Amino acid sequence: MSDSKKRYTLTAALPYTNGPIHIGHLAGVYVPADIFARYKRLQGHDVAFICGSDEHGVAISMKARKEGISPKEVIDTYDAIIRKSFEDFGISFDNYSRTSRDIHHKTAQEFFTKLYEQKDFIEETSEQLFDAEANIFLADRFVTGTCPKCQNIEAYGDQCEKCGSSLNATDLIDPKSTLSGATPSLKSTTHWYLPLDKSEAFLRKWILEDHKEDWKSNVYGQCKSWIDDGLRPRAVTRDLDWGIKVPLESADGKVLYVWFEAPIGYISSTKEWADKKGIDWEPYWKDENTSLIHFIGKDNIVFHCIIFPALLKAHGDYILPENVPANEFLNLEGQKLSTSKNWAVWLHEYLEDFEGMQDALRYVLTINAPETKDNDFTWDDFQARVNNELVSVYGNFINRVVVLSQKYYDGIVPEAGPLSDEDKQILQELKEAPSAIEKSLDRYRFREAAGLLMGVARLGNKYLADHEPWKLIKSDPERVKTIMNVALQLSAGLAYLSEPFLPFSAEKLKKMLNLKIIENPFEHLKTATYLISAGQNLGTSELLFRKIENAEIQNQLDKLKSTEKDSTIMQEPQKPAINYDTFSSLDLRVGTILSAEKMPKADRLLVLKVDTGLDQRTIVSGIAEHFSPEEVVGKKVCVLMNLEPRKLRGVESQGMLLMATDPEGKLSFMSPEDAVAAGSPIS
Repeated sequence: MSDSKKRYTLTAALPYTNGPIHIGHLAGVYVPADIFARYKRLQGHDVAFICGSDEHGVAISMKARKEGISPKEVIDTYDAIIRKSFEDFGISFDNYSRTSRDIHHKTAQEFFTKLYEQKDFIEETSEQLFDAEANIFLADRFVTGTCPKCQNIEAYGDQCEKCGSSLNATDLIDPKSTLSGATPSLKSTTHWYLPLDKSEAFLRKWILEDHKEDWKSNVYGQCKSWIDDGLRPRAVTRDLDWGIKVPLESADGKVLYVWFEAPIGYISSTKEWADKKGIDWEPYWKDENTSLIHFIGKDNIVFHCIIFPALLKAHGDYILPENVPANEFLNLEGQKLSTSKNWAVWLHEYLEDFEGMQDALRYVLTINAPETKDNDFTWDDFQARVNNELVSVYGNFINRVVVLSQKYYDGIVPEAGPLSDEDKQILQELKEAPSAIEKSLDRYRFREAAGLLMGVARLGNKYLADHEPWKLIKSDPERVKTIMNVALQLSAGLAYLSEPFLPFSAEKLKKMLNLKIIENPFEHLKTATYLISAGQNLGTSELLFRKIENAEIQNQLDKLKSTEKDSTIMQEPQKPAINYDTFSSLDLRVGTILSAEKMPKADRLLVLKVDTGLDQRTIVSGIAEHFSPEEVVGKKVCVLMNLEPRKLRGVESQGMLLMATDPEGKLSFMSPEDAVAAGSPIS
């Protein structure tokens, strides 16, 4: 393939079909991926932009069990919602598939079979967590507990979302089944594993040497940490009743682990797309002239940079990703986005409140993208960005140009006279803009690229403000013709440059200016003096963007407050019943906190010395985010005395404090009256 026309296979993380899409998904993955895909198509490259619904995750099974419906009912419902959201926001996938389709099952099973026949897997029998009440092995999100690395008490069986560590369910401290609340036992089971340790030398060179300079620091750093920590065998099968069956006679009741088969969904989706087009899919995955790029969030880095490449390498005939430009997380109004707590801005609901304003959200999420660190989306910032940038800068410039052209020249592009040095400078800056934007996009700096685009609009706005053609029209109408011609060239340039970022507005602007379709417009802008010809008729004027009113923002804030209130009112489900003998075995007493200090290198933990009346004992409690050491000294507290001691960060904790959660989500003490003496039993 020639250098001028390259092939790109662009993948966007497969969304779980256990809920709708929210702004965090859009900002982290789908908007940057879509900008890049549109940009490469404009350059004339051969692009396959691939995605699909991930329909075999444990989250699907959990959702189905919780709602008392089948997994298929869950995936069918949310697949439809997700597809429409992507379509509404202009995410221009070439193919959006589903991992429940036959083509994916076949592709994933064939992939497994080839590696199995090549003896790339190891078979191991081990003890894994088992919930006897639910009669199921607990993998991934079916089990929670304390992270052994950061002490986060809400870690999952596959990952700690606080510190980012990848875990196995058996790594968790005090694991609990999310299905029954029971403490699981260990039970033997047989699975197949990918021995990642055998790929360590390859991965160390490929990532830590070959991609040290061109991968984002957050991606490189997480991979380096994983590799330096030592790679270990990773299971590729699971004991579950929902998923793709393992194609072995000896594997009854087992399915392919979702993080084995889900990335293969990119391949099966490409096959599906190629079949529809009547072309060969293999060059998009097996030709060294193809650039494979994965767009993901930071929670998927390890799987796309280490596990999936190891699988592709083992298969033997696939290309490896050229880049994995993962973004960090987007928060909402200072809090982590949460599907379970409904703390989110759902895309389908956004369009109900802001009809026709897809580009406004696309722009704000791009200019505030979490590219190098977690960022915060606030409704006040959204309003300010839209009103002060899209409306007052970009929209104001275009509106002035089109309205004045209609007023002065009946909507016909005027002929330019002699160009002043400033006119020439303005047109030169327009010619240079495509290269600057391309440079940013090729380095996956989408915030920077969006800023450069807005810079062109600022240039136009300043040009009009400096020359004031509405005043000059009476004294020098010939000069005004040149000014308006130059302003229209800038307007046309904005229309073409905006296509990857603001596709709906760009299309509207092209109609307003009656622009023709240009092959490779970015390249054309670098050389063309005139993008819109004198004598050409303009289309009908209309506003590109509208102002966001205070009442609209207040409505969104009220909606979030209502969500927050509802989530605090919503009680945890009652745990399984216990008998009286079990309850009476709990030794609950009043204690007094004598001293407190922070646990070194642990943000959540306080080391407490507690007078229990019987003794003075050390209790490590995860309350440091809610109370300072000074606040808790002298407090009367409820203590569970006969909890089996365990070590936390090297300190043995000899009990547990009983706490409650207040309506704001903060911890509060269940404090006995001061008159009650330390050591008093609680019954």
